[in-house]
Amino acid sequence: MEFQVCLLLMFASIVTVNSLKPGDCEVCIKTVEKFAATLSDDVKKDPKKIEAEFKKFCKGTKNKENRFCYYLGGLEESATGILGELSKPLSWSMPAEKICERLKKKDAQVCELRYDVEIDLKTVDLKKLKVRDLKKIINDWGEDCQGCIEKTDFIQRIEQLKPIHTEL
Repeated sequence: MEFQVCLLLMFASIVTVNSLKPGDCEVCIKTVEKFAATLSDDVKKDPKKIEAEFKKFCKGTKNKENRFCYYLGGLEESATGILGELSKPLSWSMPAEKICERLKKKDAQVCELRYDVEIDLKTVDLKKLKVRDLKKIINDWGEDCQGCIEKTDFIQRIEQLKPIHTEL
């Protein structure tokens, strides 16, 4: 009886180690769900077609999703490829969370991707942000800051561009 209890506890600990915790694999899960929503019914059943569609999908990605595509082999410049670990489970209609669990076992960095925290420009004090964050705001808007050297230069540029890029 003690052996069975010990075995049961050991199995339970293995299951909890492999399952995702809240917030784990956020980029993976969202990207897999977004990609799966683009697939037609005939494509969903064929892993090779899924892989081809994923490569097309990846061409339009940016930032964290683009990095996710790189890790899986969805980009031409990808060094490795584990697309089969995505396409086969998708063809079986496996949920995104489970697919990402499996991908994490193959390449842990897939689940280390996190979305950047959004900065609320209505309430944030720009003077308290780091220059790196100020540069990121300007870059995310697709703008540049010619001649910006000091932190005050970046803040001034953001204030100048705010009416164009935000709904204040």
